[in-house]
Amino acid sequence: MKLIARKLESGGKYDRLSVVRDDGSETGCEMPRQGVLPHDLVHAVVESRLHLKEGFLGLVAKGADIAFAEKNFRDYIDPVRHFEVAQAESVVEGLQTQLWQGVFDFSAFIAGVEGACAMRGVAVPTISEADGQAMFDTALRLNGDWRQVPVKGEFVLQFPLAETA
Repeated sequence: MKLIARKLESGGKYDRLSVVRDDGSETGCEMPRQGVLPHDLVHAVVESRLHLKEGFLGLVAKGADIAFAEKNFRDYIDPVRHFEVAQAESVVEGLQTQLWQGVFDFSAFIAGVEGACAMRGVAVPTISEADGQAMFDTALRLNGDWRQVPVKGEFVLQFPLAETA
């Protein structure tokens, strides 16, 4: 699946993510600007490294509309049926916190993931320190690449990411 992130006008609050599935079908959504790698692109890092097949992007790859999933899954998630979505979201939140800090602290990262998983009522996924560091390093590199994209430019990723496997 191809993820195409587009930077919109300078000074705006949102950019745009378009998804082209392997079957050629498409979906897309707005991406709020957060000062680090956009949230949905952090999902690509996390779901690729942890081999989540039923995470947020995994479900989009299988045909879920990204705008519906993004806006409604958080409210209607069933921790039994959609535990990987909840786990992915929890790990993404923990990883984004590390990105905002600019340094990776495994203990703080895991504490964040544990708290987010507890809030969602799902088990904490197994994440080694090497996995955590690899996700951080990949996300940090992609963040640097994303920051170099000019206004109205595109940033394209293939999901799952080969480099995080």
